[in-house]
Amino acid sequence: MLVVMDIGNTNITIGIYQKDKLLASYRLTTKMKRTSDEYGFMIMNFLNATHIDAEQIKDVIVSSVVPKVMHSFNNGIRKYLKKEPIIVGPGIRTGISVRAENPKAVGADRIVDAAGAYHVYGGPVLVIDFGTATTYDYIDADGVFEYGLITLGIEAGAQALWTQTAKLPEIEIKKPKTILNKSTITSMQAGLVYGYIGQSEYIIQKLKEELHTNMKVVATGGLGKIIYNNTKLIDIYDPDLTFKGLKYIYEKQQAEKQS
Repeated sequence: MLVVMDIGNTNITIGIYQKDKLLASYRLTTKMKRTSDEYGFMIMNFLNATHIDAEQIKDVIVSSVVPKVMHSFNNGIRKYLKKEPIIVGPGIRTGISVRAENPKAVGADRIVDAAGAYHVYGGPVLVIDFGTATTYDYIDADGVFEYGLITLGIEAGAQALWTQTAKLPEIEIKKPKTILNKSTITSMQAGLVYGYIGQSEYIIQKLKEELHTNMKVVATGGLGKIIYNNTKLIDIYDPDLTFKGLKYIYEKQQAEKQS
């Protein structure tokens, strides 16, 4: 079995694969400070909940954009799973080529999503990850990661509203029935959700216009489903895209070892 882990700015997501089947996935908060034992206990609890023994785990692959947790996290894996984690970073084969001004500065999460989208859906493809930040990454027909945009995430935008203003309340992020609203809460919800729908559609259309291509558009990320359900410009919503990318990158490493 293979454990795939993605450490984002807001959440750590963990998936467990048996061959090509994703058996289970789990999520925990990144922003809490934890020791290697705490990470280890959590990972073991996830395995126990799925009725998997640690000895059944063949390998662990990790992508991270939060360097400060990596020491404790990796030590938790070593201590409790008895595995040396494979870390997605410079020098690891991903199946795509990054043609950026500074390829090493492109986040591992974006590389993993790009690899997963290209492997599963082919190219050209635009990957939109609605996470803490919202990223738009274009991978061409040859698997070259060429262009990217980064903008404020939906949740970060919502938090800015209620933390930077004196009277606006904390709200649930959901789409109201209409853009015409009279209450403060539904007005905020409409502004956030309709605003992000409009932003997403404009960026997608502008990219298609300037790239002169009708690429496939794939969305992922926890809040991506809200946008996907309210636009015709996103072709696919894949909540497990990062897991698929990590599994694909892992398989690339194994194939290289055997060649």
